[in-house]
Amino acid sequence: MHRSVFKIPRMDCAAEEQLVRRALEDEEGVRQLSFDLAARTLTVRHEGAPGLLSAKLGPLGLGAALSETGPAPPIPEGEATRNASEARTLGVLLAINGVMFLVELVAAWLAESTGLLADSLDMLADATVYGVALYAVGRAAALKRRAARLMGWLQVILALGVLGEVVRRLLLGSAPEAPLMMGIALLALAANVVCLLLIARNRHYGIHMMAVFICSANDVIANAGVIAAAVLVGRTGSNVPDLAIGTIIGVVVLVGGVRILRLR
Repeated sequence: MHRSVFKIPRMDCAAEEQLVRRALEDEEGVRQLSFDLAARTLTVRHEGAPGLLSAKLGPLGLGAALSETGPAPPIPEGEATRNASEARTLGVLLAINGVMFLVELVAAWLAESTGLLADSLDMLADATVYGVALYAVGRAAALKRRAARLMGWLQVILALGVLGEVVRRLLLGSAPEAPLMMGIALLALAANVVCLLLIARNRHYGIHMMAVFICSANDVIANAGVIAAAVLVGRTGSNVPDLAIGTIIGVVVLVGGVRILRLR
């Protein structure tokens, strides 16, 4: 592991910082980028020769030049603590969503509810998302970007599956049980609010954590929708509210997946 410092004379605002960040984040060996706009310097923790980084920075036209390089010191205590905090948080989120997936899946089958089924599959996707994010903690920036993209595609695939199930039940019919829908949806809402509060404090620690935050926020919206559908099913005796909320959850998850894929 090496630590290289680059002097970049024409890097004097956030736009140039983003230009440099995009040029280097996809490099496999890059572990950490630290910018100092006031001093116009960039410090990189990386594997491999610094010449590879210089080759990426040169075409940007910002006058980047290597000023010093050498063995990297140990990871700062603050960063190590942050990584440990991320890992603990993601481990709890993974456990909560894994358990709730099983609970909601069984309840969806018993209640014949498209909304609960959509929410249970959302829990499964989120558990996978949290597992991928947990793997990315403390790893290279490029790996975090790939992890975030994987999360986005998982959300998109889930959304398409949910919308397909809505169409199937619309054609074949269903008779959702409102009381069971309501009870499980309230439990899922409580679980997802806890998840959202846990992840909120870590959402700025990399693109992978922002992707996780988007997933958790979508879950709270979806749970509120299932609760509303349960109330309407109970009052009308119709399966239309359940099918409608299943559709809405599918669209919300699809939009969330696209947002994650657009993160930079």
